[in-house]
Amino acid sequence: MKTKRAIKKPDYSKLKRKLYLYILVTIIAAIGFVLFLRFFIQQRASVGDWIVSLLEHNFRLNHLLALRVYHTAIHSNIAAFTYAAIGISFLVLCRVLLSKFVKYFDEIHTGIDMLIRNEDKHIELSPEMEFMEQKLNILKQTLAKREQDAKLAEQRKNDLVLYLAHDIKTPLTSVIGYLSLLHEAPDMPAEQKAKYVHITLDKAYRIEQLIDEFFEITRYNLQTMTLTKKNIDLYYMLAQMADEFYPQLAANGKNALIHAPEDITVFGDADKLARVFNNILKNAVSYSDENSVIDITADSSGDMASIVFRSAGSIPKEKLATIFEKFYRLDDARSSHTGGAGLGLAIAKEIVIQHGGRIYAESDDKYTTFTVDLPAQPNAG
Repeated sequence: MKTKRAIKKPDYSKLKRKLYLYILVTIIAAIGFVLFLRFFIQQRASVGDWIVSLLEHNFRLNHLLALRVYHTAIHSNIAAFTYAAIGISFLVLCRVLLSKFVKYFDEIHTGIDMLIRNEDKHIELSPEMEFMEQKLNILKQTLAKREQDAKLAEQRKNDLVLYLAHDIKTPLTSVIGYLSLLHEAPDMPAEQKAKYVHITLDKAYRIEQLIDEFFEITRYNLQTMTLTKKNIDLYYMLAQMADEFYPQLAANGKNALIHAPEDITVFGDADKLARVFNNILKNAVSYSDENSVIDITADSSGDMASIVFRSAGSIPKEKLATIFEKFYRLDDARSSHTGGAGLGLAIAKEIVIQHGGRIYAESDDKYTTFTVDLPAQPNAG
């Protein structure tokens, strides 16, 4: 049964303290303003005299007229003026408080814009927004890595297409050459004619293989993976696969041995898993030592089954971490006979993950092992 990974909650403590401080300052300012208004109203006699004097000097009114204007326009409406002043001050203080909140959204907006524009700068927010700053910068690094990986995969794909096009041209030239000889010399000795036909047929098969690799590259990007799961006789599948690989194994003096109980089963898509095991065994046949044995071991523990392919030969550590990447090949120089599109192990990994399992490789100075862990029964993944 899968254990859910604990999700770390963001640390809002600094932001809460800052916002509490803003609210406290706003409340104190509001209380201070109300007390000031209260003091102002209590001192209205002296304030009234000041207003009357202001009217007399600035508007050139006599004392009685200025006093009447003060009583009519101001003194009789003092309560309304007070409430209006309190309301306006409250709105102003709220506006100041909201501007503090908006500042944080502006910072986040600026950070997101930097992500969209892919700017090569560190995103910086207020100290109290440190948790969000870290998340945005981690996202920025993740997006940058994905973009770099995508460019690298595209470059590898383009290189492989170029290699495949070159590889197709070579056997095609041979096919045309030998067919031309057969066409121009109809009375060629039967033994020589059979030799040329055999070579031409081999080259034609190679062209077919390379064309299949072109389709494999296309399918990897366009094909949607759908699984039809059922209980699979794992021992029979591995034994049948070893039999199918016998010609390739025998040609290099190699052998594949199955070590597994006959009643072992896994739950998955038989066609997709057959492709996984075929890709791994094909890789072992291509890169293992001459005249060696490839051991295929399968056993189950609890609700999971493990299938291990062990072959003689080592993989350098720097390459071991990348063999499951798209369009990656172990050999730096493509061989026209064994070179593939570099998708086998990448496809195998994707299929295994879709089954709720995992695949990994290990290597030392003598041996390389590929391990596939798969659900042995429904709902085990």
